[in-house]
Amino acid sequence: MNTALQKLLPVNSYWPVETVSSVNAARRRLSERSFEIVIVNAPLPDDFGTRLAVDIVSATESGVLLLVPGDVYEEVCVKVEEHGVLTLSKPVTERILSQSLHMVCAMIERMKRMAEKQKTVDERIEEIRLINHAKWHLIEQAGMTEPDAHKYLEKMAMDQRISKKKAAELILAEADTSEITAG
Repeated sequence: MNTALQKLLPVNSYWPVETVSSVNAARRRLSERSFEIVIVNAPLPDDFGTRLAVDIVSATESGVLLLVPGDVYEEVCVKVEEHGVLTLSKPVTERILSQSLHMVCAMIERMKRMAEKQKTVDERIEEIRLINHAKWHLIEQAGMTEPDAHKYLEKMAMDQRISKKKAAELILAEADTSEITAG
C-alpha cells in the first residue's frame, strides 16, 4: 500500500513523503515535525489507528485521511468524522484516493484562511482592550470623562502620527514609569 500511495503522491505536490509502520513510530515522527497531510492505513500492527487519527486532527493543523477495511468503514467513519477525519473504505481506487487527497488539501487551505481571520479578530480585541485600559487610566488618574479620554487618545495618535494602540501603549508605559518613580 505504501508503494501505491507514493506513486499517487507526486513530488511537486506532496513532498517530502515519509512512511512509518506503527502508531508509536508515527507519534514519534509527528513530535519531531509537522505534516500537512497524514494518511493512516489502518489497521496498524500496534493499534488500529483511529485514536492516532483523532489525536492528530485535535492537536495539529494536519489533514488526516484514514484508510480502513470495508467491513468496519461505517463504524469507524461515525467515530472519527465528528473530529474532522476523512475516512475511505479499502480497497480504494487510485482515482478516489487522488480525489480525497485534493479534498484534504482544500480543507487545509480553508482552515488556514479561517485561522488567519481568527488571528485578526483576536488582535483587534486585544487592541480594543489596550485602548480601553488606557482610557480608564486617564479617567482614574487624570480625572477625565470617557469622551474626553477618547478624544485625548485620538488627538495624541493624530498629533504623533501613530495608531491609537501605540498611543495607548505610550500612556500606559508613562503610567507605569510614574508609578515606579512615585512608589
